[in-house]
Amino acid sequence: MSSSSLFILVLLFFCINFSASEIGPIDGVIIVDHGSTFSEASTMLNEFVKMFRNKTGYKIVEPAHLVSAKPTIGDAFQSCVQQGARRVIINPFILSFGKDFSETIPSLSAEAAKQHPGVSYIITPPLGLDQLFIDVVNDRVNSCLKSVGEDSNECSVCDGNGKCNLRP
Repeated sequence: MSSSSLFILVLLFFCINFSASEIGPIDGVIIVDHGSTFSEASTMLNEFVKMFRNKTGYKIVEPAHLVSAKPTIGDAFQSCVQQGARRVIINPFILSFGKDFSETIPSLSAEAAKQHPGVSYIITPPLGLDQLFIDVVNDRVNSCLKSVGEDSNECSVCDGNGKCNLRP
């Protein structure tokens, strides 16, 4: 079998098994937040990306920040392509439709894609309103209140940053 025939068989395999509406082995996911000069924020996004990768099984998942920290969308796009991505799904890790979603992310994504002809991309909506957030917010409120009730300085989420001390 010639190498071109093998290539066509492999391509057909991917086309049959992975439609455009499903994530497949040639897809990369970028989870992009606003960015911060605080290293804890970058660490948190990196941890979330690891958790997301482990739970979903997606092979190519990269973090990115819009401002104040690296990697940028361009850096993450490059990393996805270097790992074999031919399509990049950019997921804004932000709550609402604002300037970051409507202007900054599309502009930076288009700029990154220009460096990689033949690689397509899509930008998902921001997180928005989801019933799952009710449980997360409720857990945070109860965790902090429980810590205050136990005469502890901080809950486990805020441990070490002094943010959930009860104030007068």
